[in-house]
Amino acid sequence: MKSWRIHIIIPALIGFMAQSTGLRAQTDVYQDDPVAAALDSLLYLNVFEKYSKPYAKNPKYNFAPDSIPVYDEATINARLQKIDAQSPFDLVYNSDVKKYINMYLTKRQLVSKMLGLSQLYFPLFEEKLDKYNLPLELKYLAVVESALNPTIKSRVGATGLWQFMFATGKMYNLKVTSYVDDRCDPIKATEAACEYLQFLYETFGDWQIAVAAYNCGPGNINKAIRRSGGKKTYWEIRPYLPKETQAYVPSFIAVNYVMSYAAEHNLYETPPKKTYYQVDTISIKAQMTFAQIASALDMTVEEIEYLNPTYKKNVIPFDGITAYYLKLPISKMGTFVSNEKIIYDQLKKDSANFYVTKEIQKTVIVKSGEKINTIATRYKCTVSDIMVWNGLKSYKLKPGQKLVVYVPVNNTTPDNDKVVSSKTTTPKTTVAPKDNTKTYADNNVGGKYKYHTIQNGDNLWNIAQKYNTTVDNLKQLNGFGKNYMLQKGMKIKVGSI
Repeated sequence: MKSWRIHIIIPALIGFMAQSTGLRAQTDVYQDDPVAAALDSLLYLNVFEKYSKPYAKNPKYNFAPDSIPVYDEATINARLQKIDAQSPFDLVYNSDVKKYINMYLTKRQLVSKMLGLSQLYFPLFEEKLDKYNLPLELKYLAVVESALNPTIKSRVGATGLWQFMFATGKMYNLKVTSYVDDRCDPIKATEAACEYLQFLYETFGDWQIAVAAYNCGPGNINKAIRRSGGKKTYWEIRPYLPKETQAYVPSFIAVNYVMSYAAEHNLYETPPKKTYYQVDTISIKAQMTFAQIASALDMTVEEIEYLNPTYKKNVIPFDGITAYYLKLPISKMGTFVSNEKIIYDQLKKDSANFYVTKEIQKTVIVKSGEKINTIATRYKCTVSDIMVWNGLKSYKLKPGQKLVVYVPVNNTTPDNDKVVSSKTTTPKTTVAPKDNTKTYADNNVGGKYKYHTIQNGDNLWNIAQKYNTTVDNLKQLNGFGKNYMLQKGMKIKVGSI
């Protein structure tokens, strides 16, 4: 038995070394590839359990933890044919598909993270796809689009698991405001993706073309069909499609293979901190920040960010009209529900200097010579906000062009601005008290703490200097993760009494 393993694995490793040399020569092929970029984004996604060892042994096969099995093309082709026999897609094996299979098999640690994220998102995808009577293989489309990174944003502005552009998302009721981006909401975005894919299939009657249309839009598909002389299959119209779409379906086929035969390639799952069946959802009854939730439930801000990617500024708004939801681990949900009154009472005390005002959508008509940064300054938002709200790809504006902006109701409305509707809420602070150091009883922890009220220009370093402590201590005391945010008027703990 041992000699068999040596004869099989050593040639495989030699073959992989030769294959890797060829792959390194192809590195430039992937440099501007959005599929590769999405996969690379997982490098910075800090939502995974930490292992003491870099590799976990796959139980299905008796591979050494760090071995890399290699198979000939006939074997890979045969496996794809097995998948194809049970699929409405034309899962062929060719040089383009091979290129993407090799890419995924080379980026092993990132693929293991992607496999782990599938534990969180695939049950949701399958549930929604089944609801719309769509092929379950379409769950792999999100892998191609985002590598299952819920907050990823492409260079052209497509956002979320299903990479919706602003205009397309708006067609399917995915709202984007100052504080909320529904394109990052796994449930809402998956529902929208199912509706869009259903429309594309009804339009073209072919799943391969529907997948291509998801990438480049129905208009480009119709144009390619005309240029091809009326051909109706993806491979026939492929030469007339945009370059990115020519690679899109091959990458989709490659993902079908890699996700189905991960164990055969000794690819394992790096599990996320929580999976789909370990998470529950509750409607919130008051505005709250991630830092406040983390403090109340003994969690980190990073954990709350991971489960609630919809909220852009680590604040869940509340207006009494729109339903806003908080996702928590089931274990923490029990704590939240059992202590709901205490938590909300504490939020009121901690946020005594916050009040909520409605945010109004306005239509701005661009004046001659007016620039986007001028409009951003006038409405106290960022250039990026205006570009996202309006789906802009360029900073250049034209006289008479209409732009949507979101501003608090107490913001002055110029004569040429039209109020459209009240959309959501944003946190607004009152004037901070002169004495910005207070002492309060902390009912959640059972002790007393000294608090500091955040002022303009404050950061954790200068606060730590003032109170003779360290930045790390402040982070730990307040449950701040890597992406914490300080807001004027917020009270943070700076030490115990």
